[in-house]
Amino acid sequence: MGLSLSVVFSSLAGYLLGADTVDFKILVLLAFGGYFMVGASNVFNQIIEKDLDALMQRTKHRPIPTGRLSVTSAFILGCLFTISGLTILYIINPKTAMFGAISIFLYTSAYTPLKGKTPLAVFVGAIPGAIPFMLGWVATTNDFGIEPGTLFMLQFFWQFPHFWAIGWFLHEDYQKAGFNLLPTGKQDRGTASQVILYTIWAIIVSIIPVFGFTGKLHLSIVGAIIVFLIGLIMLYYAFELFKKMTVKAARQLMLASVIYITVIQIVYVLDKFIR
Repeated sequence: MGLSLSVVFSSLAGYLLGADTVDFKILVLLAFGGYFMVGASNVFNQIIEKDLDALMQRTKHRPIPTGRLSVTSAFILGCLFTISGLTILYIINPKTAMFGAISIFLYTSAYTPLKGKTPLAVFVGAIPGAIPFMLGWVATTNDFGIEPGTLFMLQFFWQFPHFWAIGWFLHEDYQKAGFNLLPTGKQDRGTASQVILYTIWAIIVSIIPVFGFTGKLHLSIVGAIIVFLIGLIMLYYAFELFKKMTVKAARQLMLASVIYITVIQIVYVLDKFIR
């Protein structure tokens, strides 16, 4: 539920950034389309990983491993979610539906199978994970350009410290299923260094709109300063993980990353409508 709502929130933020006038019908369609889209991805993911989910503490109580939902019923549900989500997104415009389809395909057909084979799965998974923010812009403009591309890159780079923080404090649980999402395969300074690096990249991308290079996507100087300072807070927790290398530090970074992307999106939207 939390993941689904975060996708909807990102999509709506992207829509508000791209819209000249807000069409509440499109907002509602985007919310439901995005919700079904991530729901379909999650259902297919849980079908594929049903045996592995049963091995991990955090997933063993999911509907399929516990027998509350059969694989057949889950597959039908996933198909209904896919058809419903893509149909709704297509009503908005074809490009929005196309990116929704790409997201579902990459998550289920690339990211999920790769999780048990290579840490590069995080890179692949970051692509569908970065689509929602840009999806909203495409929904209102029916076009993909530098503006939604910038929104995509911001959420793309942000996902690495976010997912590696999760991979760090759930490392032992993931190991039970043969998953290793950390870039070095270990809870070490190599992983922590990359967390810092990608956090810095996310911060850099987040302030690029202030320089006027990103078409209709603008950010005021005040907005850029606020965005930069929020980024420094997340960077602080990334350095804390590097210094302490503890599960607690990883959990703090994960929480900071969720707050970061949420607040950044709010600041972007407010900056557009206030200035």
